[in-house]
Amino acid sequence: MVFNIQSYERKIFRLIEDTAKQLGFPTYVVGGYVRDRLLGRPSKDMDIVCVGSGIRLAEHLASKLRPRPRVAVYRRFGTAMLKYKDLEIEFVGARKESYRHDSRKPLVEEGSLEDDQNRRDFTINALAVSLNEANFGEIIDPFNGIYHLEQKMIKTPLEPSRTFSDDPLRMMRAIRFSSQLGFEIHPMTLASIAENRNRIQIVSQERITTELNKIVLSDKPSVGFKLLFDTGLLALIFPEMAALHGVEVRNGRAHKDNFYHTLEVLDNLSRKTQDLWLRWAAIMHDIAKPPTKRFDNKVGWTFHGHEALGASMTPRIFRHLRLPLDAKMRYVQKLVRLHLRPISLTKENITDSAIRRLLFEAGDDIDDLMLLCEADITSKNPKKVKRYLENYKLVKQRLQEVEAKDNLRNWQPPISGELIMETFSISPSREVGIIKNAIREAILDGDIDNDYDIAYQFMLIKGKELGLNTGTTS
Repeated sequence: MVFNIQSYERKIFRLIEDTAKQLGFPTYVVGGYVRDRLLGRPSKDMDIVCVGSGIRLAEHLASKLRPRPRVAVYRRFGTAMLKYKDLEIEFVGARKESYRHDSRKPLVEEGSLEDDQNRRDFTINALAVSLNEANFGEIIDPFNGIYHLEQKMIKTPLEPSRTFSDDPLRMMRAIRFSSQLGFEIHPMTLASIAENRNRIQIVSQERITTELNKIVLSDKPSVGFKLLFDTGLLALIFPEMAALHGVEVRNGRAHKDNFYHTLEVLDNLSRKTQDLWLRWAAIMHDIAKPPTKRFDNKVGWTFHGHEALGASMTPRIFRHLRLPLDAKMRYVQKLVRLHLRPISLTKENITDSAIRRLLFEAGDDIDDLMLLCEADITSKNPKKVKRYLENYKLVKQRLQEVEAKDNLRNWQPPISGELIMETFSISPSREVGIIKNAIREAILDGDIDNDYDIAYQFMLIKGKELGLNTGTTS
């Protein structure tokens, strides 16, 4: 079978062919680029394998390109990379690998194309296209990768236990490809992931999380998370999420399975946004339900305080998963803490004060919070969902009305702590905090307008109540 080479590819492929011929290196394009092109998916990463030195091939090719690209050389790994137009092209010599049981770092030796294809993770990634004069464009497919593409199947080229024992990260990659591509994992391959799951513990957390994030960003993340759970990997890499699984029944009353509920929320949200951290907020929103679960004979199962505990668990989980402990983590933490607030407003008379407080606390993240809350409306009862969605729309409308009237998004009270200290000639103290909080609460409750002069007069009254006298600089 011949690979359909597009016109924009032909120039670079012919240049590689010509350069490789001069060096005497049989050369091929392999792996994900071939797979994605056959699937009709865009791909900007190209892997070139030659039977020889990939570094020499890259450097010689670069000398023929105008403008001449910079070649990044990684001698430790025997690879080189350059950019050509919108392509990132990596060059490596064909190799074979062997592994020790206690390490996923391979012992690497020079090898043939066959050796290189044997070490690939899946048959759909072992496809190669010849860039050699004798059979230019011919697809070399020793493991029926094209058939598996047509069947939408993930399968290892060699016996799966060997593939996964050699490089346990491939278990995560199998699930990631299944989630990204909508492919099934071959039954023997899937069974081998479960059998070899404990091998994942020798892989660095950073590499595991890279794959996990790709699953989170797939069109339907629940596919990947169900596979992670079913194979036992989730309990090893993210035990807090695995703990959401299960239903307990007491006195004939059952709670929902919070694992599958979380996946439903994640899928709902993923239809609306590609934002990785908003999707992580969906994953984390009920993460504290297991430790807060209680049974009340009158009301049944409760999870009181799970939003506050979930927010406090977020830094520890992010630290364990090697996710960033910065503004992204704090954003997820905020949404977890506030995720019950919009819907809880529908269970009472929606006062302007409650709306102001939500706007004040959510700030610029209010729109993301509302997306999360809408995604969180799940039930097997269509009438219940319809009622909740109608209430959600009402809250959304009131948010827009109050925001337009009071302009409280990212609002700060008009009176600062510095002004309070200057007015009453006092140093930083408990009284400053009391007055600041009183002004903020009065504005949020609607007792006074969000106006500097009105707030200043209110400050003087509060100061007098605390026995403070205005200074000469007021």
